[in-house]
Amino acid sequence: MTSLARTERSELCDVLTEVGPDAPTLCEGWRAADLAAHLVIRERRPDAVAGELIKPLAPRQDRIQRGYAGLPWARLVDLVRTGPPRWSPLAIPAVDGAVNTVEYFVHHEDVRRAQPGWEPRELSAQQQETLWRRLRSMSRLLLRRAPVGVALRRPDGAIWRARGGGSYVTLAGPPAELVLYAFGRGDHARVELLGEERDVAKLAATRFGF
Repeated sequence: MTSLARTERSELCDVLTEVGPDAPTLCEGWRAADLAAHLVIRERRPDAVAGELIKPLAPRQDRIQRGYAGLPWARLVDLVRTGPPRWSPLAIPAVDGAVNTVEYFVHHEDVRRAQPGWEPRELSAQQQETLWRRLRSMSRLLLRRAPVGVALRRPDGAIWRARGGGSYVTLAGPPAELVLYAFGRGDHARVELLGEERDVAKLAATRFGF
């Protein structure tokens, strides 16, 4: 059975091929080529990704990413599609699933939902369950800036208390949409915020993600 990480990688590459390198994305300041280059250096140039953690190295990371973004479009998309080299831990299926499932789902939607006329995709129950499990493991970190308690509720009524507080706002929606909200894509996530009006306003004004 193909993992969700691999499915999302393949479908993202199909969308990238369709929209072209200059298409907008939900990642501020990034066009499709920038997003694709980010994914490539993340998997193939760990020396460059260090710039995300060590500020003096950030200009070098930017230069390397711009270099990949300037590759011929078909070549750049193919680098994303073929994935990490065999020497990379990310080439191990279990690591790929743990690290790339949400990464590729979110970036797939970053491209899709930046285009006009988008609608949420129909994901299988198993795919939604996979995203729910990943979200539960990451939710406390992703929602750490919440000014109130946060509970996540999916359509079947299952609830996960992601952050404690004296008062709560419930984020209600399919797991896929909750993932997008928690990763800072609230303006493009089909999620309902339930709670006291003041608490809802506070939460809605908070930016989430890493």
